[in-house]
Parts: sequence; C-alpha cells; structure tokens
Amino acid sequence: MYNEQEVLPIFWEKTQAVLRNIKDIDFEYVFVNDGSKDNTLLLLKELAQKNPSVKVITLSRNFGKEAALTAGLTEAAKADGLIVLDADLQDPPELITDFVKKFKEGYDTVYAARRNRDTDSFFKRTTATAFYRVYNALAERPIPTDAGDCRLISRRVAQAVLALPERERFMKGLFSWVGFKTTSVPYVRPERAAGETKWNYWRLWNFALSGITASGSLPLKLWTYFGLLIAGLAFLYALVVAGKKIFLGNPVSGYSSLMVAILFFSGVQLISLGVIGEYLSRIFVEVKSRPPYIIDEKINCD
Repeated sequence: MYNEQEVLPIFWEKTQAVLRNIKDIDFEYVFVNDGSKDNTLLLLKELAQKNPSVKVITLSRNFGKEAALTAGLTEAAKADGLIVLDADLQDPPELITDFVKKFKEGYDTVYAARRNRDTDSFFKRTTATAFYRVYNALAERPIPTDAGDCRLISRRVAQAVLALPERERFMKGLFSWVGFKTTSVPYVRPERAAGETKWNYWRLWNFALSGITASGSLPLKLWTYFGLLIAGLAFLYALVVAGKKIFLGNPVSGYSSLMVAILFFSGVQLISLGVIGEYLSRIFVEVKSRPPYIIDEKINCD
C-alpha cells in the first residue's frame, strides 16, 4: 500500500466479506505499507489493534512495488498458501474463492488473467500488448499475457522465489521462472475503487525496461547480430558504389547521403550503448548488495 487511505476501508470490507464465506481455511492479512505519506499507516494500526489476524510491515521509505511484494512474501512464507492483492481493488477480492478452489485441486500457482483491457485507454492497451510481445519474444521463460501480480502461490513457490538472489526484482518474471503446476482464473479488471494511481507512463516505461533486461541476455546478443547485418549491408553497398564508379563512371553520392548514413549509424551506436547501459546498471545494483527494502516497523508480526 502506498498512500491508500481512501481505499483501505473499502478493501477491508470487501475482502472480509469474501473470507467469511470460506469456512475451512484460516486466513491472515499481511499489509505492507510502502512508505505512505498520508494516513495509511494510522488506519492500518487501528485495524491491527482490533484484529490479531492483521499484520503490518512498514518500510522505511517508498521502495517500490517489487520490493514491497518481496517484504510481504518474506513475512508470510511459512503459510501453506499466499495470495497477492493490490490495495486499489483492481484485483477483486472475489478472486480468492476461485484461487482457493484451484489450490485445493493441486495447483501451486493460480494467477488472475484479464479477459480484456476495456478499462484501459487505447494508448495503454497498445503499449501493454507491445510489452508482452517483446518480453515473451526475448525472455528465457515467457510470462502470461495480461496477468499481473495478483495470484495465489504455494509455500514452495514462495520459498523458491525468495531464494533467488537478485535485488532488482521483476516479480512476474520470477513467478514464471520458478515453474511448478500453474493455472489461471479469468476476470474483468474493474476501475480503481478510490484514490489515484501511482503509475504514470514514465514509471511504466522504466518498469518495462527493467522487466525486459531482467528476462535474459538476448537483447545484448541481438545487437551483435544486428551489427553483423549492418556491416554486411554496408560492405555490399560499398561494392555497388565502387562498381558504379569503375564500370559506369557515376560520381559517388555527396553530402546528403553521407549525412543520412552518419546519423543512422550514430543512432544505432547510441541505442546499443543504451542497451549495454541498462545491463550495466543492473550489475551495479547487484554488486552493491544492498537489501531490496528496509523495515521501519512491524505490528502483530512474530
């Protein structure tokens, strides 16, 4: 949760209503307060005082969704099953019933897959589709299309994910990478119940870059092959220009064609340096070995 004071009471009511209808399983809540600056923490403390099943983890600052999710999974890793929900109710609590049903059938991972993206703008639908296609084309292990972090995972899946050492974590990719028996539950994603989204297009762009570079080393290898292709085409073009000059006496193209070639190859070089820079930045973060998050306070936690 990050600045979710408006939606927290609604989330609590709706989730409680769902859990009351599931009689044979004991549930507990693990709320991760990701450095909220509003009254989210105060409301969570009030909930925890009234409900011993509510655990609260407050991070020392806003570390981002992936770090906050890691903190929550770490606290709940001893449970038989763990369900991940965003606080904004765009992951409907009603999915819990279907998750538990599939879990009892023997599935280790049950993820929520969107039936459509009608609630998104045209631009967001287009970019999301492009992201999943690019990611799955480059990744060592593809991720389900139109599926977020909302899911149920078994204890062994949680422990496998938490055992992975990287600090720059792309959780959807990690959930997919560890494997185990997996199925999906389709749903229609509603509008946010209250408050405002914290994801602008710049953050989504950086998140997508982080996910793609976390997927494997294929983007780096692609530039090797692209460089070989460009070099081959340049050699063939040089032969054509030389042939025209020698056999036909045609003059070599002048300033305009030269500028186009220089600008094109300069752009290619800068893009390739950018790809290398993305991977170097990940290496830099991993080498520093800083923890993905720092806990400021725990409530009702063991």
